[in-house]
Amino acid sequence: MTAQSRRHPDGPLGGLRVLDASTIIAGPIIAQILGDFGAEVIKIEHPRNGDGMRGHGLQKDGQGIWWKMIARNKRTVGLYLGDPEAADVFRRLAATADVVVENFRPGTMARWGLGYDVLSAANPRLIMIHVTGFGQSGPYADRPAFGTLVESMSGFAHLTGQPDGPPTLPAFGLADSIAGIAGAAAVSMALYHRERSGHGQEIDLDLLSPIMTAVGPGVLYADQLGVDQQRTGNRTANNAPRNTYRTSDGHWVAISTSATAIAERVMELVGSPETAREPWFATGGQRAEHADELDDLVGRWIGERTRDVVLAEFERAGAAAAAVYAPSELLADPQVEALQLITSVDDPDFGPMRMQNVMWRMGGTPGRIRFTGRPLGADTDAVLTDGLIEAEAVEGLRARGVAR
Repeated sequence: MTAQSRRHPDGPLGGLRVLDASTIIAGPIIAQILGDFGAEVIKIEHPRNGDGMRGHGLQKDGQGIWWKMIARNKRTVGLYLGDPEAADVFRRLAATADVVVENFRPGTMARWGLGYDVLSAANPRLIMIHVTGFGQSGPYADRPAFGTLVESMSGFAHLTGQPDGPPTLPAFGLADSIAGIAGAAAVSMALYHRERSGHGQEIDLDLLSPIMTAVGPGVLYADQLGVDQQRTGNRTANNAPRNTYRTSDGHWVAISTSATAIAERVMELVGSPETAREPWFATGGQRAEHADELDDLVGRWIGERTRDVVLAEFERAGAAAAAVYAPSELLADPQVEALQLITSVDDPDFGPMRMQNVMWRMGGTPGRIRFTGRPLGADTDAVLTDGLIEAEAVEGLRARGVAR
């Protein structure tokens, strides 16, 4: 990155070019984050099928709503990389790029003549991140994998759900999303290394590693103690009271008492200060052994009051509580509004769209959402004829069905 790119008004990555040749969730989130903070992202999609994310989730007027967010700040090019002529166009494009994001099965890009050895020979500063379920090597490398599989393998499903119920999977792309955020961090590290060394590198990101880290110390417990953590529902073995509780007006709130001082304030608030003087109350682990008793005291107090009263009383007492929100309630939360965690972006199809904002607020180089997800192939001509190939060549690719 040059000094000029670091001063770019759209964020710290202004002046960088990213080729997003990935599909579905993890890879596109990497590119979305890089684009949010100033990078020029060029989305490479199959010219007929596009990214599967276009059809994910709910639709409006025949268009995917989620696509408008995950493909924001990305120009779109329809190009089938398995065609030799189209692959040559991609090689030329990669020679102008700083980062390539891809998530084909291991060996696919190399089979098309687009492996890192080929692309970096023409562009030694190129960073290429491979996103797969199980990495580029090992006995599972060639297996098809989705987030659901690694959510199961990572220990997440084993730990999630009620003690007497089945393992529980998330209702959203948890493993993919964690991997996408981790991948953006990995690319940032590679960019920093390139600043010092002048050289790019390959990054091998599997979906399993990030969520294994997020799940916590289970591997250490198994290794050091021979103990597998078990499902505890909304409770935890580390502290109590910690659960969700229903209010008198039918809402739910969650509380946490990781600090003993907070737990003492909760018991004072619910009218049972003597409980906090019990010898077993001094540590979170001991309190967890008395979770039934603590939940009964807290649950009865909360159940007699409305959600607004409960939250106000917890705030007054300096204790930790939060409402269990549906997304529509999140849209109206004053803290979300104060931090601008949700922002409105004009979309040519849907008009103003409220969506999650960029993930963090940087004082000197803030990112921003410049535009929403675009139609398939909307920028093919503009990108490919910008010093790469002639317009007639683009039309030739389009006529053969390998470009759009």
